[in-house]
Amino acid sequence: MIAVIQLLSSVIGILKFVLIASAIMSWLMAFGIMNMNNQFVATVYSTLQKLTEPMLRPIRRFIPPLGGLDISFIILILALYFIDNFISYDLPRYLGLY
Repeated sequence: MIAVIQLLSSVIGILKFVLIASAIMSWLMAFGIMNMNNQFVATVYSTLQKLTEPMLRPIRRFIPPLGGLDISFIILILALYFIDNFISYDLPRYLGLY
């Protein structure tokens, strides 16, 4: 059971990393530091968007961007931190594993 908890925590950690990488890359592209003419950049950005959009879309349905600021990313990161905290610390204590 502990291995399953550690696996879930690792998957959530990877999701957080992918979300942060996607946000940073979109900011770099918005400020003109990176450009989509580079094939590698376009491939990485497209992959990150394909991974993050399915997670962000349901949040965006309920909370639209506020003044051009998309807070769905922040809400998802916070939710993942809370879920990771629950899975890593509270759930094992509740199940009597620690």
